[in-house]
Amino acid sequence: MSAEANHTYTPGPPPNTVRSIDGKVLTAPEGWVLLPPGDAALTRRVKSAGDHWVVAEKKGRKVFSRGVWASSATNERIRAELKAERSTEGHAKRIEAVVRRREKTQGQYVEDFHGAVLTFLAFHPNHADLANQIAQVVTSHATPVGSGTVARTKRIPVDQRAEAAVIAWMRHQTTAYDSMAIPRVRGKRREVRRMLARRSQELLDRYRRDEAVGDDCQLMKALGGEKRSNCD
Repeated sequence: MSAEANHTYTPGPPPNTVRSIDGKVLTAPEGWVLLPPGDAALTRRVKSAGDHWVVAEKKGRKVFSRGVWASSATNERIRAELKAERSTEGHAKRIEAVVRRREKTQGQYVEDFHGAVLTFLAFHPNHADLANQIAQVVTSHATPVGSGTVARTKRIPVDQRAEAAVIAWMRHQTTAYDSMAIPRVRGKRREVRRMLARRSQELLDRYRRDEAVGDDCQLMKALGGEKRSNCD
């Protein structure tokens, strides 16, 4: 196998090619097939079994797997081994145990995140019901596994995730951000988001101080006006 084996590439122009970091287009060796992403165990074993090419593509800030090129014989052998393993009663029990652990961990995280949102909001006791409504809505939106929201990142503490999630929710629900015509100028969208974040913080501060907000209370409108707090 060539020196390029086991490196990461981007998809090439024809279906059976890849492009290296230096722009070189390589054709997959004879007898190789592209294993699509989706089965982590199969992919992991194929990669550890021998020569392979990992294919990934960056779109924006995210990198998406496009599969792994490897020997067809290796692919089929490992696929058969996994199928046999997964058909056993012991494997089924292990999967059930993993699911239970994940559900328990997720439930605990949802509870912790909900509490972190309430702590960030820190509304005056007169607005406790409103704070609970916001915390419930933001938590339900932000915490599902695979949601891709800031609440799912582990790069920042949960209190910072909670703050960012509330501000993001308010940006979309209580401001005109989604319909704004923002110039396609470098840094302009970030500037607009910072400006809207300040406005959201100012609105939250009024609930923290128990100040009258007015008839155009955007938080109440976003929540469907089910309860009227100090918006009158």
